[in-house]
Amino acid sequence: MSFYTAASRENRNCPGLVAGGQDTLGIRERVCVQVKKVYDACLQQLVLEDEKVVICPTGGPFTRPLNFIECRNVKSRGVIKNLRVDRIRDRDKKHHKGRDHFARVRADVEIPIAVDFVDANGVRGTGTATIIVPKDVVMFVPDDSIIPFEVEATVGATCADGRFLNDFRFKLDLCVTIILKVIAEVELLIPAFGFCFIPPCEEFAEAICTEFFGLPLFPPQLEDIRGIREPERD
Repeated sequence: MSFYTAASRENRNCPGLVAGGQDTLGIRERVCVQVKKVYDACLQQLVLEDEKVVICPTGGPFTRPLNFIECRNVKSRGVIKNLRVDRIRDRDKKHHKGRDHFARVRADVEIPIAVDFVDANGVRGTGTATIIVPKDVVMFVPDDSIIPFEVEATVGATCADGRFLNDFRFKLDLCVTIILKVIAEVELLIPAFGFCFIPPCEEFAEAICTEFFGLPLFPPQLEDIRGIREPERD
């Protein structure tokens, strides 16, 4: 089973939607949990055309030329480099009204990707590379505290097209999604229903055996298949 089987949905100690007032009656305690609180976030989706990368292949040797197959991000966490946070000063507020406690956030977001290819002999390979996307945005940044805030990036990337150049260099057209977040690790007080009930796992192989064990022991006869019965004798 899992959290999403019919049996688990009936258990109020499994995750799921809150149906109404009756569900909230099961709240048992106020729990202090350590989490990353998101103070602000923004999303950007863009197309990068003719992005040149040099991949680091695994395995080999490979015979050039290489034929591009596909590429995608290998991690959902981007790497923040060259971060600069400049709070919006009074002289800038005429251009950013109502932006108290906001700041100009600049950074380079590195996105690790994997490029799949086939070499001239039909041998398939994979190489890793990094694309860099500069960000320059306005975000809410909390005031200074003992626990400092951080800037994180959740990323996704896939190739719309790719072309081999030379050696291990490719030119890529990518569809990129970046979610930039201002976060801090905090102790947060939340209502709780108690500990989660963890249902036993449902073994996939067991389901196959169950279906096999449900078969008849001997092959059915033609009469059984057609539902024909012998005529009754006097």
